Amino acid sequence: MTGQATGPAAGRITGRAAGRPVTGRGAGVPGSGIAAARAVAGTVTDPELPMLTLADLGVLREVREADGTVIVSVTPTYLGCPALGAMRDDLVAALHRAGFPRVEVRTVLAPAWSSDWITPDGRRKLAEAGIAPPGPAPRRGPGPVPLALGAKPTPVRCPRCGSAQTRLLSAFGATACRSLHRCGACQEPFEHVKEA
Repeated sequence: MTGQATGPAAGRITGRAAGRPVTGRGAGVPGSGIAAARAVAGTVTDPELPMLTLADLGVLREVREADGTVIVSVTPTYLGCPALGAMRDDLVAALHRAGFPRVEVRTVLAPAWSSDWITPDGRRKLAEAGIAPPGPAPRRGPGPVPLALGAKPTPVRCPRCGSAQTRLLSAFGATACRSLHRCGACQEPFEHVKEA
């Protein structure tokens, strides 16, 4: 684990773009309207991991303004993520409540989300909630993704006691991006956010 978020989700949220100023908190102060919109978007929590904000999870890619509209870009943790609609609705509702009447949420698929984009604070929050944070994402070259059948999973440290004596119970937990494990030391079951 590097301890640093990398990639587009590592805080590269742009400021006010050319066009009419965004209304809402800080309206009338150059650039402050979009800073307020970014702050609001950064507080929206993930519907499946409510201890994390979308910024913690690294799915919040960009908040900018164009022609008086706040444009928020998000990248789902995987294609077909059922929480994407809820994320979109929650972002729009939060920004409307904060006084931003025109909001557009865009889905950005490239580059694909990486578990390395989860912030250090997000990893801490996962562990505190009893969910093992992901290790470093696998590094792949260009081209097809190799498929290893029957590969032995790497043990995941228990978020409760820290033991590496854990075993995989199910490749899928409450959501497709999590797996279910049991600790051999404390005997507690726990979920793990998969590396991607």
